[in-house]
Amino acid sequence: MSEARIDKWMWAVRIFKTRTIAAEACKKGRISINGTLAKASRMVKPGDVIQVRKPPVTYSFKVVQAIEKRVGAKLVAEAMENVTSPEQYELLELSRVSGFVNRAKGTGRPTKKDRRNLEEFTTLEFIDDFDFDFDFGE
Repeated sequence: MSEARIDKWMWAVRIFKTRTIAAEACKKGRISINGTLAKASRMVKPGDVIQVRKPPVTYSFKVVQAIEKRVGAKLVAEAMENVTSPEQYELLELSRVSGFVNRAKGTGRPTKKDRRNLEEFTTLEFIDDFDFDFDFGE
């Protein structure tokens, strides 16, 4: 098979869990092929570079083999090559570290775990380590 629909290909190589989610991502303008926005019915062929925006990161994949049937996780490497830049992975790691600070709008109140992490981050435990005798002019 020399060509495949983009939504089927992304589902087949396990970028998205379902084909419906892959089609919605195309509809919302989060998928581009070689720099141009793609509809779900757009055909991909080997050599195409696909950018998938999953905020805050933009992943890039090179099509090695155009497939429409879902394959096992071990066989995904035969169908695509991950060409995402290291800067994008650094951005992902930064967002994980500061996960509770930049909460997405509409996610609701912070959880108990978020509150504990925030308290741990903001406590001033290092003050107990100082052993100073202050002389106030006596």
